Amino acid sequence: MDSDGTRDARGTHANPVPRPTTPPEGGGVPPMPTRAPEVPPSYAPHTSQARSSVADWLDAPRPAVEPGIWRYRYHLPKISRQERRLAPVTIVGFFIPLVAGLLLWSLWRHGSIPYQWAVLKLFTPDDWWWAGTTSPKGIQGGEAIRVAGGVFFGILVYAMARLGSWPDIIRHVVTGRAQPARALSAAVGALIALAFVFPSAFGLGWDPLPVQDPLFSLIVLVTGDYAVFASELLTDGLYTLITLLVLWPFARIGGWWPYAKELLAARAKAGEVERPTVDLRPSQWPDLREAGQHQAADALTGEVRAGRMNDVDCARVGHMWALARARARLSTFTDTVLRDGAAAWAHPSGDRDLPGRSDRHDLLAGQVRIGQWTAGDRVPAAYGGAGAALGTDTLGTSLLAVGPSGSGKTRHLVRPVVEFLGLQALAGRCAVVAVCATGAPLGPDSAYDVVVRLGDPASVYDLDPYADSDDPDEAAAFLAEGLVGDLDTVSSQRAATALAQLLGPYRTAYGRFPTLPVLRELLEGEPSALESLRAALAAEEHATMRRELDARARQSAGAGDPAPLLADRLAVLDRPVFADFFGADRTGSRPFSLRAVAHHPLRVRIDLPERGHEEASRLISRLLLAQFGAVAATGDRAHFAFLVLDDATGAVTTESVRRMQRLRSRNAGVVLALRTVGDVPEALHGPLYAAVGCRMAFSGVTTWDGSRFADAWGTQWVETKDVAQHTVFADQPMTRAIHALRKLVTGRAVTTEAVTVRQVERERWSASELAHAVPPGHAVLSLTSVQGEHAPPLLVDLRA
Repeated sequence: MDSDGTRDARGTHANPVPRPTTPPEGGGVPPMPTRAPEVPPSYAPHTSQARSSVADWLDAPRPAVEPGIWRYRYHLPKISRQERRLAPVTIVGFFIPLVAGLLLWSLWRHGSIPYQWAVLKLFTPDDWWWAGTTSPKGIQGGEAIRVAGGVFFGILVYAMARLGSWPDIIRHVVTGRAQPARALSAAVGALIALAFVFPSAFGLGWDPLPVQDPLFSLIVLVTGDYAVFASELLTDGLYTLITLLVLWPFARIGGWWPYAKELLAARAKAGEVERPTVDLRPSQWPDLREAGQHQAADALTGEVRAGRMNDVDCARVGHMWALARARARLSTFTDTVLRDGAAAWAHPSGDRDLPGRSDRHDLLAGQVRIGQWTAGDRVPAAYGGAGAALGTDTLGTSLLAVGPSGSGKTRHLVRPVVEFLGLQALAGRCAVVAVCATGAPLGPDSAYDVVVRLGDPASVYDLDPYADSDDPDEAAAFLAEGLVGDLDTVSSQRAATALAQLLGPYRTAYGRFPTLPVLRELLEGEPSALESLRAALAAEEHATMRRELDARARQSAGAGDPAPLLADRLAVLDRPVFADFFGADRTGSRPFSLRAVAHHPLRVRIDLPERGHEEASRLISRLLLAQFGAVAATGDRAHFAFLVLDDATGAVTTESVRRMQRLRSRNAGVVLALRTVGDVPEALHGPLYAAVGCRMAFSGVTTWDGSRFADAWGTQWVETKDVAQHTVFADQPMTRAIHALRKLVTGRAVTTEAVTVRQVERERWSASELAHAVPPGHAVLSLTSVQGEHAPPLLVDLRA
């Protein structure tokens, strides 16, 4: 990780994120010093000791940038030479006013401008001039001519500067430079200006510019006597004033005063008595030192320097420090650090890293790199060539990815995101649930705390279809959404009511919800099952539940009863392959509830059934999305909760889209990967694109899918230039002859070009561009952060 983060391909960097070294003999954490009373800091930068790779990683710059940019060692791309070059129109705009000004000044000096002295004679006494002429009769007339020349020169210079492109030239040549080059360039310009104002002082033979002579002449006209210049103090003061007036614009252009203050401040600081310096590098834990926890900071600094901490440890300790400050538990934080060292607050699994990382992560900035933004004319300068990254700030707005099979959704998006969130879970910052097909390359089983293999008898964990809910109405709501949420013919509300009329009485009678086979029997109206349940509710205190059963019996006779359809959908899960799952009493299995991710930073992978159970897989995905939307929106947790659906076909429903919109404010999010938008009901296309903040179109999408992205991304104003060529028709015989000769030589008619520049509104990405202009291994990605910052849809090279 020694690169700037804008060019390296994934896996080719020289120094990957460091891992902790092997503990010393005897195992466990090396002994830490016991806590002593806090003392003032007496530390200095450790410049003489060898630095570990973790320290280099911690101290790497991570500037604040736009969303989606890989922050690790990021720097703005250098402006190309073509961009730094002045436009020809700017250069022409500098010289044309200059030439015009020199011409006018030459005409003024030769008295060739009509009515040149009329204004001057209008504002001066007549006895200064010979009658009927502009010749001065005395001293006053000659001095007035000099003053008028100075005024005209000043107006001429101001007009040239305003009408020409002088400000652009000055910004390009002087103010665009860094100090001290800027100050020196302005100083050179000031010397040249002084040489034209006071040529005799520099030993030059040309005539001075009309600056000092008009000022002296004005003083003579005001005082009426040359004797005033006998005072050396006045003369020197005038010369000083003229010099300051000439230098003032150059001082502003060159930034002389701010630069002088910086130099004086640096000199004063250098002259102060040397004091113990505080190392503010992140590897020295300055936040802890600022809060007075010097012993904890020294202990962690030693752990980093010794190589016993990795990036996960640093992120975990930093997260716990933030919580300790928020909850005012600084002493408890210090005690834990002094006792456990780098292993403080380790994940309950004992893991401090993931086995076999395959992607680039920066846990300090909370990002995973997924590729590189491509450069182009429509790409902002900050993004061109920079690394493309996703973080919890953008994933918190949820992400929709669409691309055909083989476009790289799992390899370039789902796997990096799941691995990144798994590392965040080890740092105590996140809980992740990855739902994928059996055999998907999302890491080994050892990288997860819970692995649920539905339909596999060897699976240690089972899936709780009710998400450990104790509310029959809540359980019925997301169970109904999972069963019939994709159907337009059945109302989810009616289906939830029908389920609640059975779940409530059953839980009251037996203290738990029924297994799916039993629930299917109840929905089908099996007489023995209903009579058994009614008998269990014979007590008087269960009268309310008996009324629920009676209501269910009355509704079952209606034509629009959703119970038969619910039972048919449950039959998809009531198969021999799932006999030991979904709440069945299987020996050795442990039920897993999705509600656990709302309370613990868990790493969970749920493998959907293998081939032959596509409908069951879609139903389970829909149920998990409904459960996650319900459990993530409840409780007060400090960690981020996230659900990744590697294949969200058939999982999106009207209710899940509504819940998805609320996840952003609940510190949660989802990733939905689809082969085509057609896997979502057409009525939900618009609401789904509006509910997610991040959208990603992979190479190979159809124009139909591309049109949905084009509508979501909208339009932008662009400048277009239309060039039209028109044939020139001459009226004069000589001109026609010249045109005919030119056409005979060149073979082309004489034409003239008409250029039209206008602002038009165009789509950011059209459906045709998305379908045909996105190369393989690329995708178009737009991002929105939870703070509301936006990144426009730009092309990402996922293989870089």
